[in-house]
Amino acid sequence: MTTTKISKTLLAVVLGSVLASGSAFAEETLANKTEATADSAGKKIDSSMSKVGDFMDDSGITAKVKAALVDDKNIKSTDISVKTEKKVVTLSGFVESQAQAEHAVATAKKVEGVSSVSDKLHVRDAKSQSVKGYAGDAATTSEIKGKLLADDSVPSRHVKVETTDGVVQLSGEVKTSAQSERAESIAKAVEGVKSVKNDLKVK
Repeated sequence: MTTTKISKTLLAVVLGSVLASGSAFAEETLANKTEATADSAGKKIDSSMSKVGDFMDDSGITAKVKAALVDDKNIKSTDISVKTEKKVVTLSGFVESQAQAEHAVATAKKVEGVSSVSDKLHVRDAKSQSVKGYAGDAATTSEIKGKLLADDSVPSRHVKVETTDGVVQLSGEVKTSAQSERAESIAKAVEGVKSVKNDLKVK
């Protein structure tokens, strides 16, 4: 009888030890998993922050390069596109001469943070551009005249339209300020128009 009690007591002690060990192992495993998850999340956050930092750096460099080109009177920066990726600046678009292209590249290289500059600038053909510009202005003028003629509220026969480099000038006479404003809005809505100079007189 005494032997049986001792056996039961030993069994209880052994089971208790096993359960305690299992619980401790489970806690340790859970702690390890939690730590691993935290490390993984931390690495992902660090990676994301690094990417954001690179993007902000590239955006800042692009802004600085654009500002430098605008400030330089020897460069016509309106036709130059600037992109930055991993501190490498790419210049694309059109310039008036090879000298301007080289000057633009040199200007970009001087900007703080720029590691290198990729030159994809093209030299515009002056004669070809002049012909295209003239043809474009003529087409713009014709389209505006056609739209004014089709609009019953504007006395198109008394409105003169001239276009130079995309800038439209309206002159002549209209009966009301509303007609003047209507003519201007029609001209502004035409594709290729940069601005409208309204010299219409109300009589």
